[in-house]
Order: sequence, then structure tokens, then C-alpha cells
Amino acid sequence: MGRAEQIAKKAEELLVPVTDSFGVSVYDVEYVTENNEKYLRAYIDKEGGVTIDDCENVSRAFETKLDESGLIDEQYILEVSSPGLGRTLSKDRHLEKSIGQSVEISFYKQMVIREDESSSIKSKSIAGILKAFDKDTITIEDTETEIISVWQRNDIAQIKLSLDF
Repeated sequence: MGRAEQIAKKAEELLVPVTDSFGVSVYDVEYVTENNEKYLRAYIDKEGGVTIDDCENVSRAFETKLDESGLIDEQYILEVSSPGLGRTLSKDRHLEKSIGQSVEISFYKQMVIREDESSSIKSKSIAGILKAFDKDTITIEDTETEIISVWQRNDIAQIKLSLDF
């Protein structure tokens, strides 16, 4: 685990009691560098969605906890927000909550997504209903063909909820 992942993990541990006190939950925490700036991003969620007030309250209390802890000894920008409608499903707890929902999967490279005796169809992405997952695979059902396919997690660049309106 790299330094950024360690900071994110410890920050999440500090964040949980804060979110609990405001009736929201931690969706994810990341510590990243973008354009030479450090960002600590905390994504919070609750049934029915979070409000701006939820984000503001959590941000203020979390900032105090971070300052008291001395966890990050460099300049950074703290952002607290909702994970959004098309949220990334990066952890097993995200996948568990999303079983039965429409997802979009992006692969690192083109994959054969359908084959018959005369041809194969390749793509860098697919969409379908998340049916199951384990430590090595993700199972989805194509809603048009009702074909169930199993994909290796190490081939998957990103999984996110579909924005079906």
C-alpha cells in the first residue's frame, strides 16, 4: 500500500465517527495529486442523497479532526461531496449495495464481448445488470440479450453505476 492509500485509509478512520454523528455514511476517501495540488476527497452518502448542508457540516468537523490528528503534513485541499449518480464502484461494499443495478464496465484493453462461429465483437466497455462478484470476478447480465458474462477484475479499469433516465 502506497503513501496516498495509507493516508486515505487513516483519513477514512477519522471520518467515520464524524459521518455517524451527522447521520450520513462514508462512501469513499481518496488522497490524490492533480496538477501538483494534493486533494483529500471524502465522498459521503445517505438514503435519499446528501445535501449541501450535510457536506458543509461534515467538512467542518472532519477538518478539525484532521488538524488535530496531524495526519497530513503538507498543504492539501479538502473536498467533501456526494459520490454522484454515476458513482464509481471501487470497493466490495459498493458492489454489494449495487447488486441488481445497471452498471457500465470499462476495460483496460479491448475485450471479446460476444462471439459466434463466424465473428467476434470486441469493445473496451460493456453495460448490464450487476449480478454477482467475488475477489476475482464480476458477473453481469446483458439486458438486451439476457446473456450472463463473467469478467476478471484485473481486466477492469472502472465499474460505475449507469445513468439510466
